[in-house]
Amino acid sequence: MTLETKKSVFVELGKFLSQFSEDASAQKSDVLYNDIFFDDFNNLIHLSQSHNGWYTPEQVYFSIQSWADALTKENIDKWLSAYKIDENNENPKTVALILAGNIPLVGFHDFLSVLITGNRALIKTSSNDQHLLPFLAKYLIAVDENFKDKITFVEGKLENFDAVIATGSNNTARYFEYYFKDKPSIIRKNRNSAAILTGKETTEELEALGEDIFRYFGLGCRNVSKLFIPKDYSFEAFFQAIFKYQDVIHYEKYANNYDYNKAVFLMSNFKLLDNGFLTLKEDSSYASPISSVFYEYYENLEELEKRLQEDTDQIQCIVSTNLIANSTAFGETQKPQLWDYADNVDTITFLLTTK
Repeated sequence: MTLETKKSVFVELGKFLSQFSEDASAQKSDVLYNDIFFDDFNNLIHLSQSHNGWYTPEQVYFSIQSWADALTKENIDKWLSAYKIDENNENPKTVALILAGNIPLVGFHDFLSVLITGNRALIKTSSNDQHLLPFLAKYLIAVDENFKDKITFVEGKLENFDAVIATGSNNTARYFEYYFKDKPSIIRKNRNSAAILTGKETTEELEALGEDIFRYFGLGCRNVSKLFIPKDYSFEAFFQAIFKYQDVIHYEKYANNYDYNKAVFLMSNFKLLDNGFLTLKEDSSYASPISSVFYEYYENLEELEKRLQEDTDQIQCIVSTNLIANSTAFGETQKPQLWDYADNVDTITFLLTTK
C-alpha cells in the first residue's frame, strides 16, 4: 500500500464517522459500506455504556465526532508533510500497542500512527474499551483488505514484536519499563492538565473551561484538574459560568464519586469550596479525584512558568489566554489535532527512526 492509499482509507473512515452525532445520526450516500456497518456501529455506540459505565452515548459521540473532524485529507496531509515516510515500507515493524481505556478511543492516534507509516499493529485493548477500535479496524479492512495483515488484536501475552507503545498509570509504567527494557518503546504515565486564571476571563472563556473540566467526566489526561489563580481571586464568576454543567451530578457514577470524595475531604477537615456538583480544594498536586479540582495561588507569571517547566513530566496541557508559551485555548483540550502528541513525544518520528 502506498502512503497515498493509506491516507485515502483513513479519510474514508473519517467520512464514515462523520455520520454519527448525538443530535441525529444519518447516513450519507457517498460513504462506503454503510449497508454493512452503519446500523451496527450506531447500535455499538448505544451499547458502549453497558461495556463501560463511563462511556455514555454523549461521550462516545463526542469522541467519534472529534476523530471525524481530524480525519480529513487536509489534516492528514498537513500532519504528515513534516516527515519523510517510505511510500511502500518494504521492511515494516510489528509494533505492540497496549492501550488505555479511560476515555473512548483513547488509543486511536497510536493505532493510526502505526498503520499510516506502513507498520503492523499488534493491539492489546484495555478491558474498559474492547469494542470500538476493533469495529473501526473491520471498517478499514473492508475499505482496503491490505490492512487485514497489518492489524492483529490479542487477548493474551504479546509476542513477536519489534517495538512497543504502552499507556498506563505510573505504577503500570514501571512494570512496562522493566518488561519491555529490551525493546524500543514509548511508555506513557499519568499526566494531568492545568489552567491559569487571572480573574479577567470572560464568561464565555470560563464556560469553555467547564468543557475542559467535565468532558469525559474528567477522566482524561487532557482534562483540567488543577487551577492556578492569583491572590484574592474570587470564584464567583467561575461557579456561575460552570453552572451549565450541573446535570453531570445526575449521572450515578459521577455522583457516587462526588459524595465519596467530598466526604473524605470533610472528614480530613480540609477547607472546600462546593457548588453541589464540583468541589474545589487548595492543593499543590496536579491529580485531583473525579468531581474535584485542585487550586493553587501564584505570585507572578514568571515564577509560575518556571514551576510548570520543572513539572513538565506531570502535565499534558496548560490552558490560558496565551499567558505562557504553547498554551491551549479554553475549551480546546479535548480537541487535539493530529500533530498534538501525547506527552509531547512524536510518535511518527519514533516509528520512522526505530530500527
